[in-house]
Amino acid sequence: MISGTSMDGIDVAVADLQFVGDTVELRPLGAATHDYAADLRAALGAVMPPAATTAEEICRLDTFVGQAFAEAARAAVDRFGGGAVDLIVSHGQTIFHWVDPEGRARGGLQLGQPAWIAEATGAPVVADVRARDIAAGGHGAPLASTLDELLLGGSKEIAGALNLGGIANITIVGSGAPTLAFDIGPANALIDAAVSAASGGAEAFDRDGIRASRGRVDAALLERLLADPYYRRPPPKSTGKELFHGAYLFEHVAAVGALEPDDIVATATALTAITVADVCREFGIERLVVSGGGVDNPTLMERLGAELPGVAIAPIDGYGIPAAAKEAYLFALIGFLTVHELPGSVASATGAASPAVLGCVLPGRHGFPDIVRRTSPPTRLVVIT
Repeated sequence: MISGTSMDGIDVAVADLQFVGDTVELRPLGAATHDYAADLRAALGAVMPPAATTAEEICRLDTFVGQAFAEAARAAVDRFGGGAVDLIVSHGQTIFHWVDPEGRARGGLQLGQPAWIAEATGAPVVADVRARDIAAGGHGAPLASTLDELLLGGSKEIAGALNLGGIANITIVGSGAPTLAFDIGPANALIDAAVSAASGGAEAFDRDGIRASRGRVDAALLERLLADPYYRRPPPKSTGKELFHGAYLFEHVAAVGALEPDDIVATATALTAITVADVCREFGIERLVVSGGGVDNPTLMERLGAELPGVAIAPIDGYGIPAAAKEAYLFALIGFLTVHELPGSVASATGAASPAVLGCVLPGRHGFPDIVRRTSPPTRLVVIT
């Protein structure tokens, strides 16, 4: 389970996972998204940077998000798991990702107290999955590289696994080089902020890319946005709404003068497509496998295709994983590796000194999972549909 940087709801996926030799077989059993209650989503948005908050509010939200995750878990277990599962993995809701001025990750805070999940379902829970990689010198992100390397690692061409969530991240595999992964920059974060402002908060995202399609890209605003030094930092690197938030966007808008709301949306959409395309060209990516909410924005996808005419671009659905549920299945895989005492991170991708076994495990009603532990990590992931 995960709620991403867009904070639009909790993505839940249920899967059967097993080892067959050095291969992990993942059989998707079902996935769903549980929307946050409007007041909870508003409360989460109100504590996001650059806003100030209190320890009391963080405590309350940790409980409320934990209870929301518990409700989503119980519904998914009943709907897709036949009423019982061996393990639940909860990423929670990131509200702060701490990167110092030199670009080193120092910590991250995910809300959603996992004890509520364990108590509601009776199942053991893996949580707090990013902290160990950060402690090992990594960025704790993008953890999608774990799934991406196992799924695409045998590629004879240079392949990129792109996630278009609130933030765009990419994993680059192929040609025998170590796996590389990093956050590119905003994907939907600034688009969503522009849409929310344009609609007075009535719209959370650019449904079907309509606003971007009827807007005009403003060259001056785009130039200012592209000048952000983050894009020129070498990987490994990570970012979030601590940098790319609504106030950031509208500071740049104010510097260029009044713009039509849809022109701001169109410009933010162009920023995403251009920054992704720049990375693909820099690393010679020949095939791009895309997931995340941005897949459902045709204007963004068309703009990306126009920027990369020689690159094969397709959603991850062709591999048997729904694009909207990829990160939920990712954390199922990470939890599976954790209880087998195997690393769930790729050190070359996160920048850590070494791969790490991720997360903390809360016992379920009957203790911990009964697992025959392994001594060697998997080399391949196969999705069985």
